Amino acid sequence: MKKEISKIEILRHSAAHVLAAAVLEMFPEAKFGIGPAVENGFYYDFDLPRTLIPEDLEILEDKMKKIIQANHKFERVDASIEEAEKDFKELGQSYKIDLIQDLKDEGNKKVCIYKAGHFVDLCSGPHIDSTGEIKPDAFKLTRISGAYWKSDEKNKQLQRIYGLAFESKKELDVYLKSREDAKERDHRKIGQELDLFTFSDLVGPGLPMFTPKGTVIREELYNALAKISKKYNYQRVIIPHMAKIKLYEKSGHAEKFKEELFKVISHYDEFVLKPVNCPHHTQIYASRPRSYRDLPIRYMESTVQHRDEKPGEIGGLTRTRSFMVDDGHLFCTLEQVEQEVKNIANIIEEFYKGIGLWGNHWISLSVRDYSDFSKYIGEEKDWEKAEEILKNISNELKLDAKKMEGEAAIYGPKIDYMFKDSLGRERQLATIQLDFSMPKRFGLEYTDKDGKKKTPIMIHRAILGSYERFMAILIEHFAGAFPLWLSPVQAIIIPVSEKFDDYGEKVFEKLKNNDIRAEIDKSSESLGKRIREAEHQKIPYILVVGEKEEKAESVAVRRRENNKPASTRGESTRGGQEVMKIKEFVEKMENEIEKKN
Repeated sequence: MKKEISKIEILRHSAAHVLAAAVLEMFPEAKFGIGPAVENGFYYDFDLPRTLIPEDLEILEDKMKKIIQANHKFERVDASIEEAEKDFKELGQSYKIDLIQDLKDEGNKKVCIYKAGHFVDLCSGPHIDSTGEIKPDAFKLTRISGAYWKSDEKNKQLQRIYGLAFESKKELDVYLKSREDAKERDHRKIGQELDLFTFSDLVGPGLPMFTPKGTVIREELYNALAKISKKYNYQRVIIPHMAKIKLYEKSGHAEKFKEELFKVISHYDEFVLKPVNCPHHTQIYASRPRSYRDLPIRYMESTVQHRDEKPGEIGGLTRTRSFMVDDGHLFCTLEQVEQEVKNIANIIEEFYKGIGLWGNHWISLSVRDYSDFSKYIGEEKDWEKAEEILKNISNELKLDAKKMEGEAAIYGPKIDYMFKDSLGRERQLATIQLDFSMPKRFGLEYTDKDGKKKTPIMIHRAILGSYERFMAILIEHFAGAFPLWLSPVQAIIIPVSEKFDDYGEKVFEKLKNNDIRAEIDKSSESLGKRIREAEHQKIPYILVVGEKEEKAESVAVRRRENNKPASTRGESTRGGQEVMKIKEFVEKMENEIEKKN
């Protein structure tokens, strides 16, 4: 089924052609690669006589505006393969000839060419009627990068120019503002400022290391998941970080991840670092005879996976070579599937309510590409049954799931939860995947009540997915100001002067003994500077202690949110700080942490 192209996608693709025409004016010897529409804009790849510099973008923008003003019509011409080859050879466009050859190899007899003014391009379209439909104040060229021809590192590296394009200046301005906000919230920037994680050239790219503060967040996320999952009788398992390649050949993953496998050669055998966990879990199930009385069997594990990502695709925590995954696999009978899927949906809802993301999401019913079953493993009849089951469960739970063709996993359909962060960016996080295929591939069995051997159904679940990616999302969503229960440091004690350090230590010990993550700042800096630093570190509660607090065994509490007092109940305050007894403050903290406020 061919995807319908939206009006804005057509406009953005047309803007890419206008960019190419501008580049041709600036560099008559330029050779053109491809120039598609992408999210929020477009790009075009070029082989140019010199390296572009940022100042070139402004020059090209001016040229584009003149082409827009000229209002050239986009004219489509259908040509034979031979005619197209001849025309683009005359133009010296070797990359277009390469694409024409690809089309020829696919059996095409004709190709589509678009003209706008003096610019001619090999393109299937569609385009807007004329360049004048692009508003000159609603587009912007943004950056230059390198890109290998056809994404192959063996080919020549071209120069890629990225641009933004919208239907109005207002839309462009809103997007540019949101992008500035995104820069301020960048998890790499905040992660460094808050000392959450680090990278080392000696360790290697794409291999993050978590500091004590970052580790606190990971452990709190794991503990929250484990606590919820325990209600539904999930059991923890532990698997090694590698396996024989045969394991993944049998599961079908070796083919899927063949370019991303890390190979480990020992003196005695050959292994790969695990790219996924599910095949290992099938072997725990297969380790002993199973009866229908044993089912469902529910395994959960947070463990590290490894994929040999390309250097150019690695970035911060969002794309790494080593990452810990919240993973769960359960084995059940066909009759048990519905309840187990409902249980996972309940876990997802409870977890995301605790994070504060629940409600701003939609759900995808991700099914196979009906035009090409070769992408998947298993039998079509099993896929039909699995898709029907998930559809019925989705309807019963009133998930209002949108059917998305071609988005299924290689082994089965799934329900995906798509969440929006504070900047409106959509993230696919939780997933429930129904798998009839893998248990058959591994010969998994259980003895049914009639004494016959049957194959269990396997359900894959991920609540937060990769901890690294999830932490990146949370850092940017909260801009580092995590909910109290997740904050690496929940309260900091700041004595007014050295004279009150001992009392500050007493408060610190009281908080620590009640499992509240606290620090004390006894540095020689001024009180104001220490408070500002605590605010910069986005610590939820700042406790200032001096003579009055020591005498009353109390603390002056400043909240992180706009430096407001801790409540509005009318208690006595000191300079906008609420004064509370230590015991009262501890009880308040424990209550907020328990409720995940």
